[in-house]
Amino acid sequence: MRVHPTVFADPSALGETLAVRIADGLEAATRAGRRYVLGCPGGRSPMTTYTALAGLVRQRQLDVSGLVIAMMDDYVEPASTQRAGFAHVPDDLPHSCRRFGREVIAEPLSTAAGPGRAIPADQLWMPDPADPEDYDQKLAAVGGIDLFILATGATDGHVAFNPPGTPAGSVSRVVTLADSTRRDNLVTFPHLRSLDRVPEHGVTVGIDTIRRHSKSAVMLVHGTDKSEAAARLTTADRYDPDWPATVITECQKPALYVDKAAQSGPPHATRF
Repeated sequence: MRVHPTVFADPSALGETLAVRIADGLEAATRAGRRYVLGCPGGRSPMTTYTALAGLVRQRQLDVSGLVIAMMDDYVEPASTQRAGFAHVPDDLPHSCRRFGREVIAEPLSTAAGPGRAIPADQLWMPDPADPEDYDQKLAAVGGIDLFILATGATDGHVAFNPPGTPAGSVSRVVTLADSTRRDNLVTFPHLRSLDRVPEHGVTVGIDTIRRHSKSAVMLVHGTDKSEAAARLTTADRYDPDWPATVITECQKPALYVDKAAQSGPPHATRF
């Protein structure tokens, strides 16, 4: 299914609109006495959304104790000699997605909500490199992700850490990161400085994880470096393994949020 874009003046307007949608969903879930599961990427694309959401939590005096932050991926490294497989990179590193989820998403929202209304520590989720497929089962057990924020790689269309060529049926797993993805990540994490310092592996949700377990999804595309991504996503009508972010075409209740810098917008695009 082709997803017609909503075009925004800039990333701030984009983030403010999405934040309202999330806050409304969180309020409705709280009134119904249930948790609200928000699928979250790290990196640059969702930053205006997270900032605006914290402002709305403070303004509306929202209770975020029922909010689950479901992260989509993290860098991993070979585990210690005492165990096989992989482990999360240390969560004090700037490029740790566990650190990002805690410090950039959960803590500002909890601070904005105030005492007694914060996100519990055990409601920051992410796939475990020791048992990644359990993540899909965990998401299914809570009825899925209410809204999954998605972002696309600028040069290769990766979504989460799913590289070009990822099959549609992929689930949460440890992957070898494509060099194109690692180069994109140098822009997101400039402290790494050179490609050889970017981790070579990551734990990630799969394409099927996203489309099967999301009740709704919003793909964010902004900035001049995302112009190719915007063009690909506005013309896609099905999942294309060569550009994994096209999974948005197969999600429930999909939306594509683009800013003017990434795309001037086709004739029927909605503008803000």
